[in-house]
Amino acid sequence: MDHLSGAEHAAFIGQAANFVWGPPLVFLVSGAGLFFFLYSRGLPFRHFQLALGVLAGKHDSTSSPGLVSHFQALSVALAATIGMGNIAGVAVAIKMGGPGAIFWMWISAILGMATKYFTCSLAVMYRGRDSDGVLQGGPMYVIVEGLGKRWKPLAIWFCIAGMAGCLPIFNANQLTQAVREIALEPAGIKSAGVASTVIGLTLMALTGAVVFGGLKRISHATALLVPAMVVVYVAAVVGIILLNIAEVPKYLTLIFTDAFGANFFSGEPIFGGALGGLILLGVRRAAFSNEAGLGTAPMAHGAAKTSEPVHEGLVAMLGPVIDTLIVCTMTALAILMTGVWQTGDGDGVTLTANAFEVAYPGFGGYILLICILAFGISSLFSYSYYGMKCFSFLFGAGRVNIYAAFYVGTILLGAVSSMGVILNFIDLSFALMSIPTLVSALILSPKVVAETRRYFARKNERQAVGARQDS
Repeated sequence: MDHLSGAEHAAFIGQAANFVWGPPLVFLVSGAGLFFFLYSRGLPFRHFQLALGVLAGKHDSTSSPGLVSHFQALSVALAATIGMGNIAGVAVAIKMGGPGAIFWMWISAILGMATKYFTCSLAVMYRGRDSDGVLQGGPMYVIVEGLGKRWKPLAIWFCIAGMAGCLPIFNANQLTQAVREIALEPAGIKSAGVASTVIGLTLMALTGAVVFGGLKRISHATALLVPAMVVVYVAAVVGIILLNIAEVPKYLTLIFTDAFGANFFSGEPIFGGALGGLILLGVRRAAFSNEAGLGTAPMAHGAAKTSEPVHEGLVAMLGPVIDTLIVCTMTALAILMTGVWQTGDGDGVTLTANAFEVAYPGFGGYILLICILAFGISSLFSYSYYGMKCFSFLFGAGRVNIYAAFYVGTILLGAVSSMGVILNFIDLSFALMSIPTLVSALILSPKVVAETRRYFARKNERQAVGARQDS
């Protein structure tokens, strides 16, 4: 049998990703989110104040089981989600499907809030212990502890897909592309191969220094990086929006009208996008951005110091709000209002960099580069934790440094590879992760609803007792 060429391998991976992310999986991801939303009666939207209070530490207890605080757990999860998906993923979505793809990302994020509430509540309800006896959470433990040992093959499926999907190749690729195109090439350094190798080796050293320190070092690093990077990035994009404030209604309208594959005013299709194709693209890119239903966030939130699953579910639901509804929308507006989406120049992170340079001539690209470095490096930290947890479940916690070494090594591979192959490989792996995550969450969803009712009954009773004592 003839060996496949590099181009044929790339085409095969692309076809596999497109096949898996077809209507059945999009129906599973979106349908599960809609089911969770309706089954919970919109609970994620009715308890924002409580979620913020839990995040702020108002309900913390030093005696609660777990490894990290609510804020650190959310920081680890956001470090993975607020990253290249927000900068490069949004650009890819607009490039491939036009502004309308953003609308379907919004819909997916709203449903994703309910999905994260259920999956992350389950991650606390059904925690298990690894081979070292340490309390752990995540879809693999939910499956084994919640559904029983006979379901373990589904947990193994998740972990194999998770070890692949959490590899740092996409983040390393986009970080390298950003440094090379924004900083090195304008400075006259044109040797792409050498530059990519040097950048890749540098990222390997930085990541290795944190990754081999375990969850506590990762959570401390992300808790420092995530708030700072969000503030800087949002401030920069708000500046772009203010510079083009009169254009905001026009482009928000365009996102809505183009969402259905046609211009409402002319009735003509634009960007060649059929409605089904736009929905598939929007859900796929939203999954890459906020990761609702993939199973990564439950691994972070399952490590939180809490004995109340509802608390962690509420904190987790804030992720898609921050990640997709706020940060992704800002990125989209920056790309649309500066007009770079219509020029045909660049894709991924380069398109976003072009938008920043148009808005802030001479230094806009460097502002984005600072954000990209913070986004990308923190993502490298978080994904290592996810992959190591999957490896630990399969092969034991004592061997986890084997995966950590492999993980760090693949950073160089990502730095020197092409984006198309990498994006399709990660999309394929994410799709395979979502199936066991959502199937187990759907089966166990009545347990979440029952726990939620018990929690709010206890809460209401405490408030009633307090009111009687005060009177």
